[in-house]
Amino acid sequence: MTSLTSHPKSNFSIKPVLTAEKVLLRPFTMDDVPTMAEILDDFEVRKFTGAIDASFDEQHLRSWYSSRHDQDDRLDLAVVDRVTGDLVGEVVLNEWDEANRSCNFRTLIGPKGRGRGLGTGAARLMVDYGFEQLGLHRVSLHVFTFNPRAHRVYEKVGFVAEGTERETLLYNGLWVDSVRMSILNREWAAHRGRRKDVL
Repeated sequence: MTSLTSHPKSNFSIKPVLTAEKVLLRPFTMDDVPTMAEILDDFEVRKFTGAIDASFDEQHLRSWYSSRHDQDDRLDLAVVDRVTGDLVGEVVLNEWDEANRSCNFRTLIGPKGRGRGLGTGAARLMVDYGFEQLGLHRVSLHVFTFNPRAHRVYEKVGFVAEGTERETLLYNGLWVDSVRMSILNREWAAHRGRRKDVL
């Protein structure tokens, strides 16, 4: 059994701005809604989030993104490409389990943000904030098996596969498995999101 250590009290009401070499994470604004509508309508975003048939009208998106500032049990941040200034996606810590100091992590990156390490940088920033500022013990996620690019990003950041959940998504008449992954605060402290065994 792992002993408990002192930790800061999680405060999800703070919506920070976080920066790295390639990406900036910031709170959403109403000006982001048209761009997020385009990103959420992207085929790959729909496929890999399992929302292929979902539809989001502008009124729904305005209501959703305007309410992100008021959430005190989750953190939703916009992912911005620091080179171009473009909004390219989002990162989220949600499903907060206060008693067990754990959260779910999810992200989506639109076409303008792919292939340049922005997703990896954004994940590192958000997970670092979760452990260092929110005092989390564990961050977990699910990734579909037909999304090897995302699986690779999560491995690079330090997430470890825990097991396969069978046939969780029906896609084009075929059942798709998902992999459960997690990272613990002591693992993060050891490699800071840069695992030596994953290039």
